Amino acid sequence: MFDGIAHKYDFLNRLLSFRIDVLWRKKVIQLLMPFKPVKILDVATGTADLAIALTALLPEKITAIDISANMLEIGREKLAKLGLNHSIELQKADCENLPFEDQHFDAVTVAFGVRNFENLDKGLNEIRRVLKVDGNLVILEFSKVKKAPIKQFYHFYFRFITPAI
Repeated sequence: MFDGIAHKYDFLNRLLSFRIDVLWRKKVIQLLMPFKPVKILDVATGTADLAIALTALLPEKITAIDISANMLEIGREKLAKLGLNHSIELQKADCENLPFEDQHFDAVTVAFGVRNFENLDKGLNEIRRVLKVDGNLVILEFSKVKKAPIKQFYHFYFRFITPAI
């Protein structure tokens, strides 16, 4: 599915979230800043928006993975435009079989990706395997709204508006 929508993914992400996704990525940076991670893995990077934002932390290396070749291609184009080809390494990889050694990363991030893990337990166990014992995991994901009237709007929006768009 993501290969098919890669060329309009960023537009849809901004539109459907009312650009709140930009603020959420800034929050991830704020959460990680005190820990000064040196090696960061961004799982389900898509078009690399979070990986690009993570450069604000000035790590030695950011590795960003996704299973969608087309999403990664859009990410590579963005990196080239921003001159970040040497700061971020994009790789095609599956979160359930990460090609990295144990306890390799100081921080791991996942933005709006865990909902797409085919096997959530396996993906999270792989993340735990490659994350250092004292490392930090930040998962940015939608949750279900429980309070009215926002709950009704949320359900209406995601049931009728989002699919139409």
